[in-house]
Amino acid sequence: MFFHKKELQYLSKPDRPDPVFARQLQEVLGGQFGEISVAMQYLFQGWNVRGNGKYKDLLMDTGTEELAHIEMLATMIARLLEGAPVGDLEKAAQDPVIGAILGGMNVQHTIVSGLGAMPVDSMGNKWNAGYIAASGNLLADFRANLNAESQGRLQVVRLYESTNDRGVKDMLSWLIARDTMHQNQWIAAIKELEAKENVVVPSTFPKELEKQEVSYVLFNFSEGEKSATGRWASGTSMDGLGTFQYVQQPEAYGGKPNLNPAPFYIHNTLPKNLRPSSHTLPPSHM
Repeated sequence: MFFHKKELQYLSKPDRPDPVFARQLQEVLGGQFGEISVAMQYLFQGWNVRGNGKYKDLLMDTGTEELAHIEMLATMIARLLEGAPVGDLEKAAQDPVIGAILGGMNVQHTIVSGLGAMPVDSMGNKWNAGYIAASGNLLADFRANLNAESQGRLQVVRLYESTNDRGVKDMLSWLIARDTMHQNQWIAAIKELEAKENVVVPSTFPKELEKQEVSYVLFNFSEGEKSATGRWASGTSMDGLGTFQYVQQPEAYGGKPNLNPAPFYIHNTLPKNLRPSSHTLPPSHM
C-alpha cells in the first residue's frame, strides 16, 4: 500500500525558467539510469523477494524514496518550462535568444505534455522497462543496483556542473547525496551476501559441473601483455576456490565448425557438390 504525501521530499524550485535545461533533466528522470528506472528496479526486486526480511524492507524503502525523486524532478522540469516559448513560434524564433531556446528544447514539452515532464530521456526516447533488472538473486540484483546508482550519480554530477542556477544546483546536491547513501548501502548489502554466499553468482551451481580447467584463466586477446599485470592474472582467485592463470596465446578448443547443408525446400545457397535431384517437399507435406 502506498500513500502520497503532498510535500516534496526536498525543495525543487529553480531561480529562473530554462526550457533547454528541462530537456537535459529528462535524462535523470526517464533515461536508462534515471529515477524511473531505479524506482521500478527496486520495487520489482522487493515485490519478488520470497519472504519479509531486511532485504525486502531495504528494497521497498529505497524504491519508494525513488518515487519521491521522480516527483521532485517532474516538479523541477515543469517549473523550468514555465518560460517556454508558446504561441506564434515562427515569429518568436526571429529573436535570436528565443530561436536558440527553440533549437535546444524538446518541443514535445509544449505540444504533448503541456509544459510538464514526460517519461522520456533527454532525446525524447520513451522510458523502457527493459532498463531494469529483477532476477530473484539478490546478490546479482544488488550489483545491478550499485551500477545503476553509480551511473545515475555520475549523470547528476555532470548536470550539476553544467548549470549555474542555484535552485537547480540545490536540488541536484540533494540527489547526489542520496545517491552517495544508496551506493554505500548496496556495497554493504553486497559484502554481507558475499560473506554468506561467496562472490560468484549463483553460488549454488555445483562446481564439478563447470569446466574447472578454465574457471580462473585470463586469456590475452589484446596486443601486448599489460593485462597480465593486474590482480586478476595471478594469485588466489577472489572466491578463494582457485588460482588465477594468464595465457598469452590462447588456443582454440572447439575446432572448425562444419554445418550440414539445409534441406532444399529452405532454398539456401547450395554447395557446389550438391544439386537437387527433385523438388523435395518439407516434412509436413510428406
